[in-house]
Amino acid sequence: MFSKLMQSNFKETSQISKLALGRSDLRAESLLDLVAEGLVKEEDVDSFSLPLYTPCKEEVAEIVEREGSFDINELKVFEVDADPLSGNELLGNKDIAFNIYVQIAKNAANAARAVTESILCSHFGDEIMDRLFTQFAARLADHLSDTKYVKGQVYNIAISLTKK
Repeated sequence: MFSKLMQSNFKETSQISKLALGRSDLRAESLLDLVAEGLVKEEDVDSFSLPLYTPCKEEVAEIVEREGSFDINELKVFEVDADPLSGNELLGNKDIAFNIYVQIAKNAANAARAVTESILCSHFGDEIMDRLFTQFAARLADHLSDTKYVKGQVYNIAISLTKK
């Protein structure tokens, strides 16, 4: 589907780069929290679709090759350092209130907001954005704490394509 959508927007010599950011269903749960608080209508959540997909590198390559409209110039997976502090800074941090999971979640929520806010605003309005991403960060911090997140578990896929 990505290839079909992009094909219609390309000239013969066009080239694109796409960055895929992965996150879980915590955004949906955060929206449902806002429904429970009366800030969002349930039917608005039910009618919303966020066009994000987090495939593996091999799946991306296979889809592009099978569709056939593009040549892959480069396809890379890279680790994203989501930790707000280096290991030495973390070990030396004497602030008893500091929670590494909260800081990682805030960073991730800000990154997610940069990618998704315009889509969310067009459907839900901009009044809920601060509350939504605060809730998302809180849910993510809980999730990271529960799963004992280990540095280096966040990956991005970057792909450069040329139309055939």
